[in-house]
Amino acid sequence: MPYNTDMVDATKTPSLANGPMRERLGSVPARPGVYLFKNASSQFIYVGKAANLRNRLRSYFGTPFGLAPKIRRMVQQARDFEFVVTHSESEALILENTLIKRHRPPFNTRLRDDKTYPYIKIDPSEEFPQVYFTRRVQNDGARYFGPFASAGSVRKTLALLKKLFPYRSCTKNITGTDARPCLEYYIHRCVAPCVGYADRDNYMEVIEQVLMFLDGKTTDVLRQLNHRMHEAAEKLEFERAARLRDQVQAIQRVGEDQKVVSLRNQDTDVIAMAQERNEAWVEAFFIRNGKLVGRDHFIMDGVQDEEEGRVLGTFIQQFYDRASYVPPTILMQHPADETPLLTEWLTGRRGTNVQLQVPVRGEKRRLVAMVAENASQGLSMSRAQRLAGQGALDSAMAEVQEALSLPRLPKRIECYDISHVQGSDTVGSMVVFQNGAPRKEHYRRFKVKTVEGPDDFESMREVLRRRFARMAASLPTEDNAEDAVDSSVENAEQLPEAPDGKAWENVPDLVLIDGGKGQLSAVHGVFLEMGLSTDVVPLASLAKREEEIFVPHSPEPTMLPRNSQGLFLVQRVRDEAHRFAVTYHQRLRSKRQTRSGLDTVHGIGPKRRRMLMQRFGSVAAIREATLEELSAVPGMTRALAQNVKDEL
Repeated sequence: MPYNTDMVDATKTPSLANGPMRERLGSVPARPGVYLFKNASSQFIYVGKAANLRNRLRSYFGTPFGLAPKIRRMVQQARDFEFVVTHSESEALILENTLIKRHRPPFNTRLRDDKTYPYIKIDPSEEFPQVYFTRRVQNDGARYFGPFASAGSVRKTLALLKKLFPYRSCTKNITGTDARPCLEYYIHRCVAPCVGYADRDNYMEVIEQVLMFLDGKTTDVLRQLNHRMHEAAEKLEFERAARLRDQVQAIQRVGEDQKVVSLRNQDTDVIAMAQERNEAWVEAFFIRNGKLVGRDHFIMDGVQDEEEGRVLGTFIQQFYDRASYVPPTILMQHPADETPLLTEWLTGRRGTNVQLQVPVRGEKRRLVAMVAENASQGLSMSRAQRLAGQGALDSAMAEVQEALSLPRLPKRIECYDISHVQGSDTVGSMVVFQNGAPRKEHYRRFKVKTVEGPDDFESMREVLRRRFARMAASLPTEDNAEDAVDSSVENAEQLPEAPDGKAWENVPDLVLIDGGKGQLSAVHGVFLEMGLSTDVVPLASLAKREEEIFVPHSPEPTMLPRNSQGLFLVQRVRDEAHRFAVTYHQRLRSKRQTRSGLDTVHGIGPKRRRMLMQRFGSVAAIREATLEELSAVPGMTRALAQNVKDEL
């Protein structure tokens, strides 16, 4: 049932204290639904569900000693609430999950970055289906496998699939009339439908094997392949039989690596967790037909003061809302909160009965204990790596601060670079490193608008003017810079960070320019022009040849030791700015080059242009194509093909 969550309750009058909110409790219905608390800035800070909205909301405004510390803090910040009435608790559970993913309230337990979890997608309705990576799950009839915890997990699985099954990895339009197959055919990684070596039925047999393998039905795949291998041998097709034999052996080796964890051929997920402070490491083992076919881990945020059962229940709710498959049995380390409600919801998702079990003895208990041990080890390893990594980063930032005499630790470094080819398609990049790590949501790209020809200095000036124009008015000038710096260092160690929606207002602890003295001088001129003090916004440039660092008012460069963490940090920031600028420049140049050829051809619009590029790959290849080849492209006629030849 769809809900308009932008218009949920006509009685939501903003309140300045909990007293006025208590007065509104009488108007809350005693029905199932979802409630949302908001702070003084009208931001959602907590979302919950209830079988009885009135009773649940009243529980927040009674004695605070019965509330968890985290919930007490939430109630102290709450200034308003809204609610949505639903028909049942199951609908409330679904809506609660949707609202948590949409608003990401800070007091809710939630999967970290759950919006971006990747999947493997196969659409059998395509003429020659592909197997590919996606982050969007749609109700389009395709098969989705996941979610995976990271893109690396998906790529490892795709690499394994490509070794085992000869499906196509290209994106070309398959006509079966290509002159010759690509290299993948000759190394037995594709059945080459592009040249007609395999028709759709033959190709779909390969896709069906991939689907069965991803479903954990390895035995069925081996049975099919063994049958085809013997058929090929009986027909004296020994080369084909040998390829099938090699494929069978490769799949058998993978099957041998899949640990047998149950003597019964069951589909089961096993979930356990380890919790520390405000995050939890949740380990999930995926068992299909009694074999461990996969495992992954997920991080839950906002778990402070939460009981294990509530964290596991929230994970199950959020993970299986996205999961492509719900098994008949889920084994858990602790009883999940609201197990009957979760069971009812999971059963509805699967279509048949689902059991949530907390085993206390036997084989299942040992299996849960093994997963719990993996979760504990994973959390310990993550903590050690984070502490070691953060220690190295803190050391690197301290080295940079000391070497450049910065007024504060360079926790936020902004780096700028310019990219062009002989003055064409000139672009600038801004990358941001926060606490030594990339902050990609704060990256920015610039099309240089006012500079003609290859003038790096003036291009850099334009980029810096545009970046700091919005910030300059709120910053101290040269006249009061000393007092401002003293205050910022004494009171906060660094200037406060603006919200993500106002990323331009963040004050960098170091502005780094890719270049030498000339680039530094150009940017320093912009600072003087705008009244920015280098005591408040420190400035430096990094020259590539000798990795010399230049700062204003100092004729001699600073040289960090070749093996220092500080040098590695500024090199990494500089290289990332260069990569980001070059990538943007190449994209613009590619678009311009494509436009210069095809956009001027009469009768060739966006759709035909796209079809031509998909078929030939480049303007140069289109130029070399014959009239017959151009006419064969869908949507093209011989007259249009002649126009293309004439124009190009």
